[in-house]
Amino acid sequence: MSVELILLENVDNLGAVGETIRVADGYARNYLLPRRLAAPISKQVLQQIEAKKLKLQQEYEQNQAAARDLGERLEKMSVTIAMEANEQDKLYGSVSPQQIVEALAEEKIKLDRHCVALAEPLRELGVYNVDLQLTPEVRTSLKVWVVKA
Repeated sequence: MSVELILLENVDNLGAVGETIRVADGYARNYLLPRRLAAPISKQVLQQIEAKKLKLQQEYEQNQAAARDLGERLEKMSVTIAMEANEQDKLYGSVSPQQIVEALAEEKIKLDRHCVALAEPLRELGVYNVDLQLTPEVRTSLKVWVVKA
């Protein structure tokens, strides 16, 4: 037997908020309904979902605007990281995304290290343009100076 429900949350391999799904009765009764991931279709539930979609859209737009503003600020600035190096300007070690995030934290900018898109760690002194992915749609670059300590 199957039941028709409407999703209240995004569920992996099943659907997104507001989608109508048809699932086995036991799956609905034992998993989806107790966790409030889905509900039987009704006018009230449809209104709740529309309100939730509107709220999620507003939050998404606010996050995108904040990310664009931060991206513009980051593009205009640079950070300096002092590292020990030999005479050939090769570093003893390397500059990792975590060190770049820590340098930004000193400038009062909080970022996750996963936002820093380094193909490989920086191993020489110099100036690098490092790509940052603030959201899936917002990318920017940051100038990183690696200098001798």
